[in-house]
Amino acid sequence: MRKTLLSLAIGLIALTTQAIDPGMKKGTPDIISLSVLEFNNDGVLFIGDSKGGIIYAVNLDDTQKSNNEEQLSIPDLEDKLAGLLGTTADNIMVHDMAVNPISQNVYLSVSRGRAKWTSRWETPNDLEDASILIKITPTGEMTEASLENVAYSSVKIPNPVSPDIEHRWIKGAKLRSNAITDIAFDDNKVYVTGLSNEEFRSAMWTTTYPFTQDVKANTLEIFHGAHGKWETASPVRAFLPYQINNQKQLLAAYLCTPLVTIDANKLEDGQHVKGRTVAEFGSGNYPIDMLLYQNNGKDYILMSNSALPLLLFDPQDVAEYEGEITEEVKGYLAGVKYTPRSGNGVQQLADFNTKYILSTQRLPNGKLALTSLPKEWLYP
Repeated sequence: MRKTLLSLAIGLIALTTQAIDPGMKKGTPDIISLSVLEFNNDGVLFIGDSKGGIIYAVNLDDTQKSNNEEQLSIPDLEDKLAGLLGTTADNIMVHDMAVNPISQNVYLSVSRGRAKWTSRWETPNDLEDASILIKITPTGEMTEASLENVAYSSVKIPNPVSPDIEHRWIKGAKLRSNAITDIAFDDNKVYVTGLSNEEFRSAMWTTTYPFTQDVKANTLEIFHGAHGKWETASPVRAFLPYQINNQKQLLAAYLCTPLVTIDANKLEDGQHVKGRTVAEFGSGNYPIDMLLYQNNGKDYILMSNSALPLLLFDPQDVAEYEGEITEEVKGYLAGVKYTPRSGNGVQQLADFNTKYILSTQRLPNGKLALTSLPKEWLYP
């Protein structure tokens, strides 16, 4: 009887693992740069490796359910990371953040590269390759997460931008750091944005998960109202999928902050796709992160920025906006309305629990803090 129960337990464990991805193998993924992090609802971590041009799906065996509703605060995040990694706080750089929706454990991709920062237009991936994955529990316990001997699978993105191409106006930077700029998971599909080697560099790649199908590649074109022209060279900086008027759309934000809708039904392999510009939120800024969250049963979208405050907008306003920006915008503001929220210095965003959004924020004292933003406080 005991042997039967043991066999049954082993079988259930195997089924649980296979439910995540039967195509995973055990080993150490050859990740060059932890450029972008994203979880799906099953606790699988997707890692976008810009330098490698590969998307990895990793099972971290992190499935202990947490129902925590408390906030998490670390006012001196870089100091704590520096102590853990044996360096100084001024050299610690956080590239991305993601929260496992099952365990509420927070994961950061980190490098020792912040001391190289010389321009406000540089992003962490322009300066250094993130090679360290950090885990922070809901109670604030911090450890380095190992990627050795894990279950993982991977897929290459076709024709990412070449490693040797220089950035046009960021001295010393290579375009390859923008091969993967963001990842979103929705309805068993993985959407990836970045730069390709095509004549029109701005790209979106789409594949299913588990990785059983070929990756579809599309080039993107948008009208940038602040610049007064159609553009194909700038990558999407932050985006998320959303159902608008019964059609799957990708809400995407670019450098100098145009907001664009991209019809997911047009993402057929090899097609050049034009987005519809529905807003201009302000020039001289780049979006850092975009988050969909719910409060009191209603959807909201929150966007963090390099030079603007937090921007909160209602996806219903996007659905009801019938126009399209196709001419230069005077004053840099037009289209879908937004509500500014105090939050200068907020960088990464992640949905933490039912009450809080988690953020990294550069405080007036220069410290980088891990802070919790109450969803009720963000309510317009």
